[in-house]
Amino acid sequence: MDFNHTDDRRMLADTLGRFIAGQTDPMARAEAAKTAPGYDPAVWTRFAELGVIGALFGPDDGGFGGGGFDIMVVFEALGAGLVQAPFLSTLLAGRALAAAGGRADEIEALIAGTMVIAFAHQEGGAGYDLDHVATRAERNGNDWVLTGSKSVIADAEGATLLLVSARTSGEVGDRDGVSLFLVPVQASGLDVRGYPCVDGGRAAEVRLDGVTLPATALVGTEGDGTGSIADAVAAGLLALCAEALGAMAVVRDATLDYLRTRMQFGEAIGRNQALQHRMAALLIEIEQARSAVINAAAALDGPGNARERMLSAAKYTIGRTGTLVAEEAIQLHGGIGMTWELPMTHFAKRLMMIDHQLGDEDHHLARYAALSRAA
Repeated sequence: MDFNHTDDRRMLADTLGRFIAGQTDPMARAEAAKTAPGYDPAVWTRFAELGVIGALFGPDDGGFGGGGFDIMVVFEALGAGLVQAPFLSTLLAGRALAAAGGRADEIEALIAGTMVIAFAHQEGGAGYDLDHVATRAERNGNDWVLTGSKSVIADAEGATLLLVSARTSGEVGDRDGVSLFLVPVQASGLDVRGYPCVDGGRAAEVRLDGVTLPATALVGTEGDGTGSIADAVAAGLLALCAEALGAMAVVRDATLDYLRTRMQFGEAIGRNQALQHRMAALLIEIEQARSAVINAAAALDGPGNARERMLSAAKYTIGRTGTLVAEEAIQLHGGIGMTWELPMTHFAKRLMMIDHQLGDEDHHLARYAALSRAA
């Protein structure tokens, strides 16, 4: 299958949509978050057998997609089904490994669904600064010794390995001097403490207290991990934006249906002109957000500055629009919109939380301005 063609992507979207509708339940997301790993491993295996994970990686890495629009197709379908599975972690870790090179076996296992690798880069107090890496890695003979901590690491409890960023030279905040290491979850000195997330799924606080690793644990070239991290986060930003589009479509349709069917004073509340205007404005905002995500997907494999500007523009737009869609949908539903028994409520909460992953709208607005000045 050649995923350079729109028809192939449309077929993937249709197949994935039908599979998700038959295999997953949006209402089960919060319940699954109560226990590790936070998702059904059997369903994850089915996704791998269907080839969905392979669509996230290029042919050179053993996949059959890997482009911006391939990622967009997959994650939009996942968002529409409110799927809880380690797709984002797999994309982040896999793209970082692919960018660093020399890790074909691990990427092959990711695509096959036989291994989960958690992307352990974010640290407490770092905000959204990708260069803020305080975790240290020091040489001890032929080994490496890692000390530090990572915060809010998704899918760490169900992972086989953690892809950990650590500083091998320089000071906190320096762009250079950051390296990547593959850390087995059974490693001595590694502590993973999981917890449920407010929008479903699970994350963990990770502590590394003198974790000793062999030289082979180093991914790529020592001190040259920043570029790999940036490539991974770029793909992750696009994925989150596409997931939000899928969720917004569900919230939009549910709200339209409610306005058409909810009767008050003998007629549907959707006949109220004020509510019609609010809904029309919301539909325009959603379409503008889709345009921004399409621009980001087209720019994913382009030059660095242009890519980053389009990604920040999309993430800002998605953050602002997603929050607006969630708030308006809840208000238009009235009191029932606040109940946990309504499926739309779960989508609305996920939309609001996507804004805070990999940088919120304020961060990406400032980042877009800075990148534009640099360009």
